Amino acid sequence: MKYLVLIYTNPDARRQWEQLPPAEQAAGLREYAALNEDLAATGEMVVAESLADPSLAKRVMVRDGQVTATDGPYAETKEQLAGFYLVECDDVERAVQIAARIPEAQAAVVEVRPVRTYSGLEM
Repeated sequence: MKYLVLIYTNPDARRQWEQLPPAEQAAGLREYAALNEDLAATGEMVVAESLADPSLAKRVMVRDGQVTATDGPYAETKEQLAGFYLVECDDVERAVQIAARIPEAQAAVVEVRPVRTYSGLEM
């Protein structure tokens, strides 16, 4: 089954990251590299990406056939989506184990959500 592991952060946490000494930043990035290597080795990794700052986001709406795209994040929130993993593993317990290895899980929020499947439909 596929699970989307959503990594949330907030502006304060981003600023703290940016102020860390280079050696501490490198250690955090090595944790990600190790997780990525492990998931690739087990075949559980589908894709993982870090997202750009929410200020670079576009909000897109279609109303009466008219497309409107505005700058900035969708909503004012304390937590912002920072990145994600799409993994394929046996069960939610394994997905939670994977999520627990993400460095942000120690100070922020990491969410695990099953990916919905539609039987018999071609996408």
